[in-house]
Amino acid sequence: MSTTLITGGTVVTATGRSEADVLIDGETIVGVLNPGSVLLGSDLASSVDHVIDAKGKYVIPGGVDAHTHMELPFGGTAASDTFETGTRAAAWGGTTTIIDFAVQTFGQKVMDGLAAWHAKAAGNCAIDYAFHQIIGEVNDDSLAAMKKLPDEGISSFKLFMAYPGVFMSDDAQIFKAMQVSADTGMMTMMHAENGPVIDVIVKQLLAQGKTDPYYHGVARAWQMEEEATHRAIMLANLTGAPLYVVHVSAKQAVEQLAAARDIGQNVFGETCPQYLYLSLEEQLGAESAEWGKFEGAKWVCSTPLRSKAEGHQHHMWQSLRTNDIQMVSTDHCPFCMKGQKDLGLGDFSKIPNGIGSVEHRMDLLYQGVVDGQISLERWVEITSTTPARMFGLYGKKGVIQPGADADIVIYDPQGHTSIGYGEGKTHHMNMDHSAWEGFEIDGHVDTVLSRGKVVIDNNEYLGAKGDGKFVKRGLSQYLI
Repeated sequence: MSTTLITGGTVVTATGRSEADVLIDGETIVGVLNPGSVLLGSDLASSVDHVIDAKGKYVIPGGVDAHTHMELPFGGTAASDTFETGTRAAAWGGTTTIIDFAVQTFGQKVMDGLAAWHAKAAGNCAIDYAFHQIIGEVNDDSLAAMKKLPDEGISSFKLFMAYPGVFMSDDAQIFKAMQVSADTGMMTMMHAENGPVIDVIVKQLLAQGKTDPYYHGVARAWQMEEEATHRAIMLANLTGAPLYVVHVSAKQAVEQLAAARDIGQNVFGETCPQYLYLSLEEQLGAESAEWGKFEGAKWVCSTPLRSKAEGHQHHMWQSLRTNDIQMVSTDHCPFCMKGQKDLGLGDFSKIPNGIGSVEHRMDLLYQGVVDGQISLERWVEITSTTPARMFGLYGKKGVIQPGADADIVIYDPQGHTSIGYGEGKTHHMNMDHSAWEGFEIDGHVDTVLSRGKVVIDNNEYLGAKGDGKFVKRGLSQYLI
C-alpha cells in the first residue's frame, strides 16, 4: 500500500485546530504528527510515496451528508442524479460519505426495498455510502423486518406524517414503529408535517386559482410543521424511542425540539442549506423570460422555504450555534426544470419536491464561518463529526485520527467558489439549473481524498465509478 503525507496545513476538528501533518497508509490515517516529524532519523516527507502540500489551508475530515435521495421515484418521475452522478458531485464539494434512503413502497417487503437500493448503488458510487430505510407501509411484516435491519448495517428508519396515500403513516402506525425503535436502539427519523391538512389547503388554493410555485410554501404552513413535530415528540416520549426530525425549516418546530431536549429526551434535528439562505420572498420574486413566475419551481421542496420576514433563517443559524439543531444535511433530491419540475406548470401540487445541494453544502456552511454565523470548529462538527456520530459511523468517518478512514478535504480559505450552472461555475450535479445560481463562496475545496485516494485535485476529478463502498453503520452515539 502507498503512503501519503499531508504537510503544512491546519488540522481542524470539532474540538479545535492545530498545525499538524497527517500520515496516511493505504486507506487509513495512521498518524497526526507535529510538523516536520522524523521517522527512524529521516525526514518523514522523504520516506513516503506522496506528499501533499497544504500550507495555508485547512485539513478537515470529509463531509458526511446524512440525507440524500439518489434516483428516488417521486411525483411521476425520479430524482435526476444517479448514484454515479450524485456521489461524483458530492466529491467535488468535499463530501466523502452519503447516507441515502432505501425505500419500501406500499405493498412491498422491507428487505426487497433495501435490496433494490443496494442494486442501484453497488459499483456506481464515487464515494462511500450507507443507507437509512424508509418504511412506506407499517404492518406486522414490516415491523418484524425492521428488527433485522441493524444486522444489515441499517440503524435508522424514516417515517412520514405527510403525503397521504403515498408514504404517510398514521399515529397508530408511528407508535408501533417507535416501539421497535425503543426496543432496538434504532433511530426513528421523521418527516414532520401534517399531510392531511396540507392536502386540504392545497385543494382550496388551487380552487382559488393560486397555482404558482410560491403557493407550495403557503400550503405547507409552519403551523403544520410545528404541530407534527410536537406530535412526533409526544409519541417518542411515550414509547421511549429516539427521534430525529429531518429538514427542519420553521423556527417554531425548533422550539418544540429544544423544549424536548431541555427535559432530557433523545430528540434531535437537522436543517438544510436552503433553510439557512433561501426564503419564500425570493421564491415569490423569481422571474425569467423563459419561465415567468414558474421560476420559483427551482426552490419547491418539502418542508418548504420559509419567510425571511418572520425570522426563520436567522433562527436556524442561531439554533446551530446553540445546538438546538445538531447538524446540516442537504435532503438532496434534484429535478430538472425541463421534463420534471415543469410537470407542475399551472398546478404547484404537481411540481416534484426537491433541491439539488449535495455538491454545495460544505461551501455554503463555510460561508457561514466567513460571515460570523458559526465557528470554524462548528463547521466541521455540523457537516462531518456530528453526522458520523449521530448515525453510527464515527471513528471511521467524521474525524482525523489514527485508525480513521483517510477521508480528508484540503480547503483553501483564500480560494473562491462561484456556485451556479454554466461556464466558470461549480456545478456537477445532473441538473439543467442550479438553485444556488449566483452564490459566491469565500473559500474553495482544493483536494479531496476518499479512503486515501485523491479523487479531486486542482479542479480535476481523479476518481472513478465504483470507488465508493457500502458502509455498515452502528447505533447512534448520542443516545442516553
